[in-house]
Amino acid sequence: MDPEVKTAYDRKICQRFMSLATYRFADSLLLYAPLKYEIDIMPIAEDALKKGKTVAFPRCNREEHTMTYYIVTDLSQLKEGYYGIREPDPCLPIYDPKQRQGENAVCFVPALAFDRKGYRVGYGKGFYDRYLSSFGGAKMGVEYSACVVDTLPRGRYDTAVDFLVTEKGVVTINAN
Repeated sequence: MDPEVKTAYDRKICQRFMSLATYRFADSLLLYAPLKYEIDIMPIAEDALKKGKTVAFPRCNREEHTMTYYIVTDLSQLKEGYYGIREPDPCLPIYDPKQRQGENAVCFVPALAFDRKGYRVGYGKGFYDRYLSSFGGAKMGVEYSACVVDTLPRGRYDTAVDFLVTEKGVVTINAN
């Protein structure tokens, strides 16, 4: 994708999400630090921090293929880690959803592609599927519309997102 087109699409996806009531009423956002070819959602992180929302990023445990989210107060707290992904320092406070019952939380899920039922193809290690299996908040997929297909192969442990935001719009998949 042309870098200028990518930047425009990323900006549009962020604007679409930030216009949703899901964002307006969210107390906590569990985000990801994008790789070069993923949707750049850092403008959402910046805006959420300015608005006093809790912002957390994952840190990967390679041996167990799990993630733990850590609360950041500044994006400079992210440093290059596993797979070259920027991660928070493990000395930061842990985001524990069990201690935040009743909170409106949104977890952003990156992917190589999504299908129309909210399932994704990720990077094959199951980090997000493990985390999402016990996450009680809204699961938000972000993707370019060209990477949304009718169906994708999936396994029994795969977890679908509740919403999908593209540069063309928002799709509600599994809202409770």
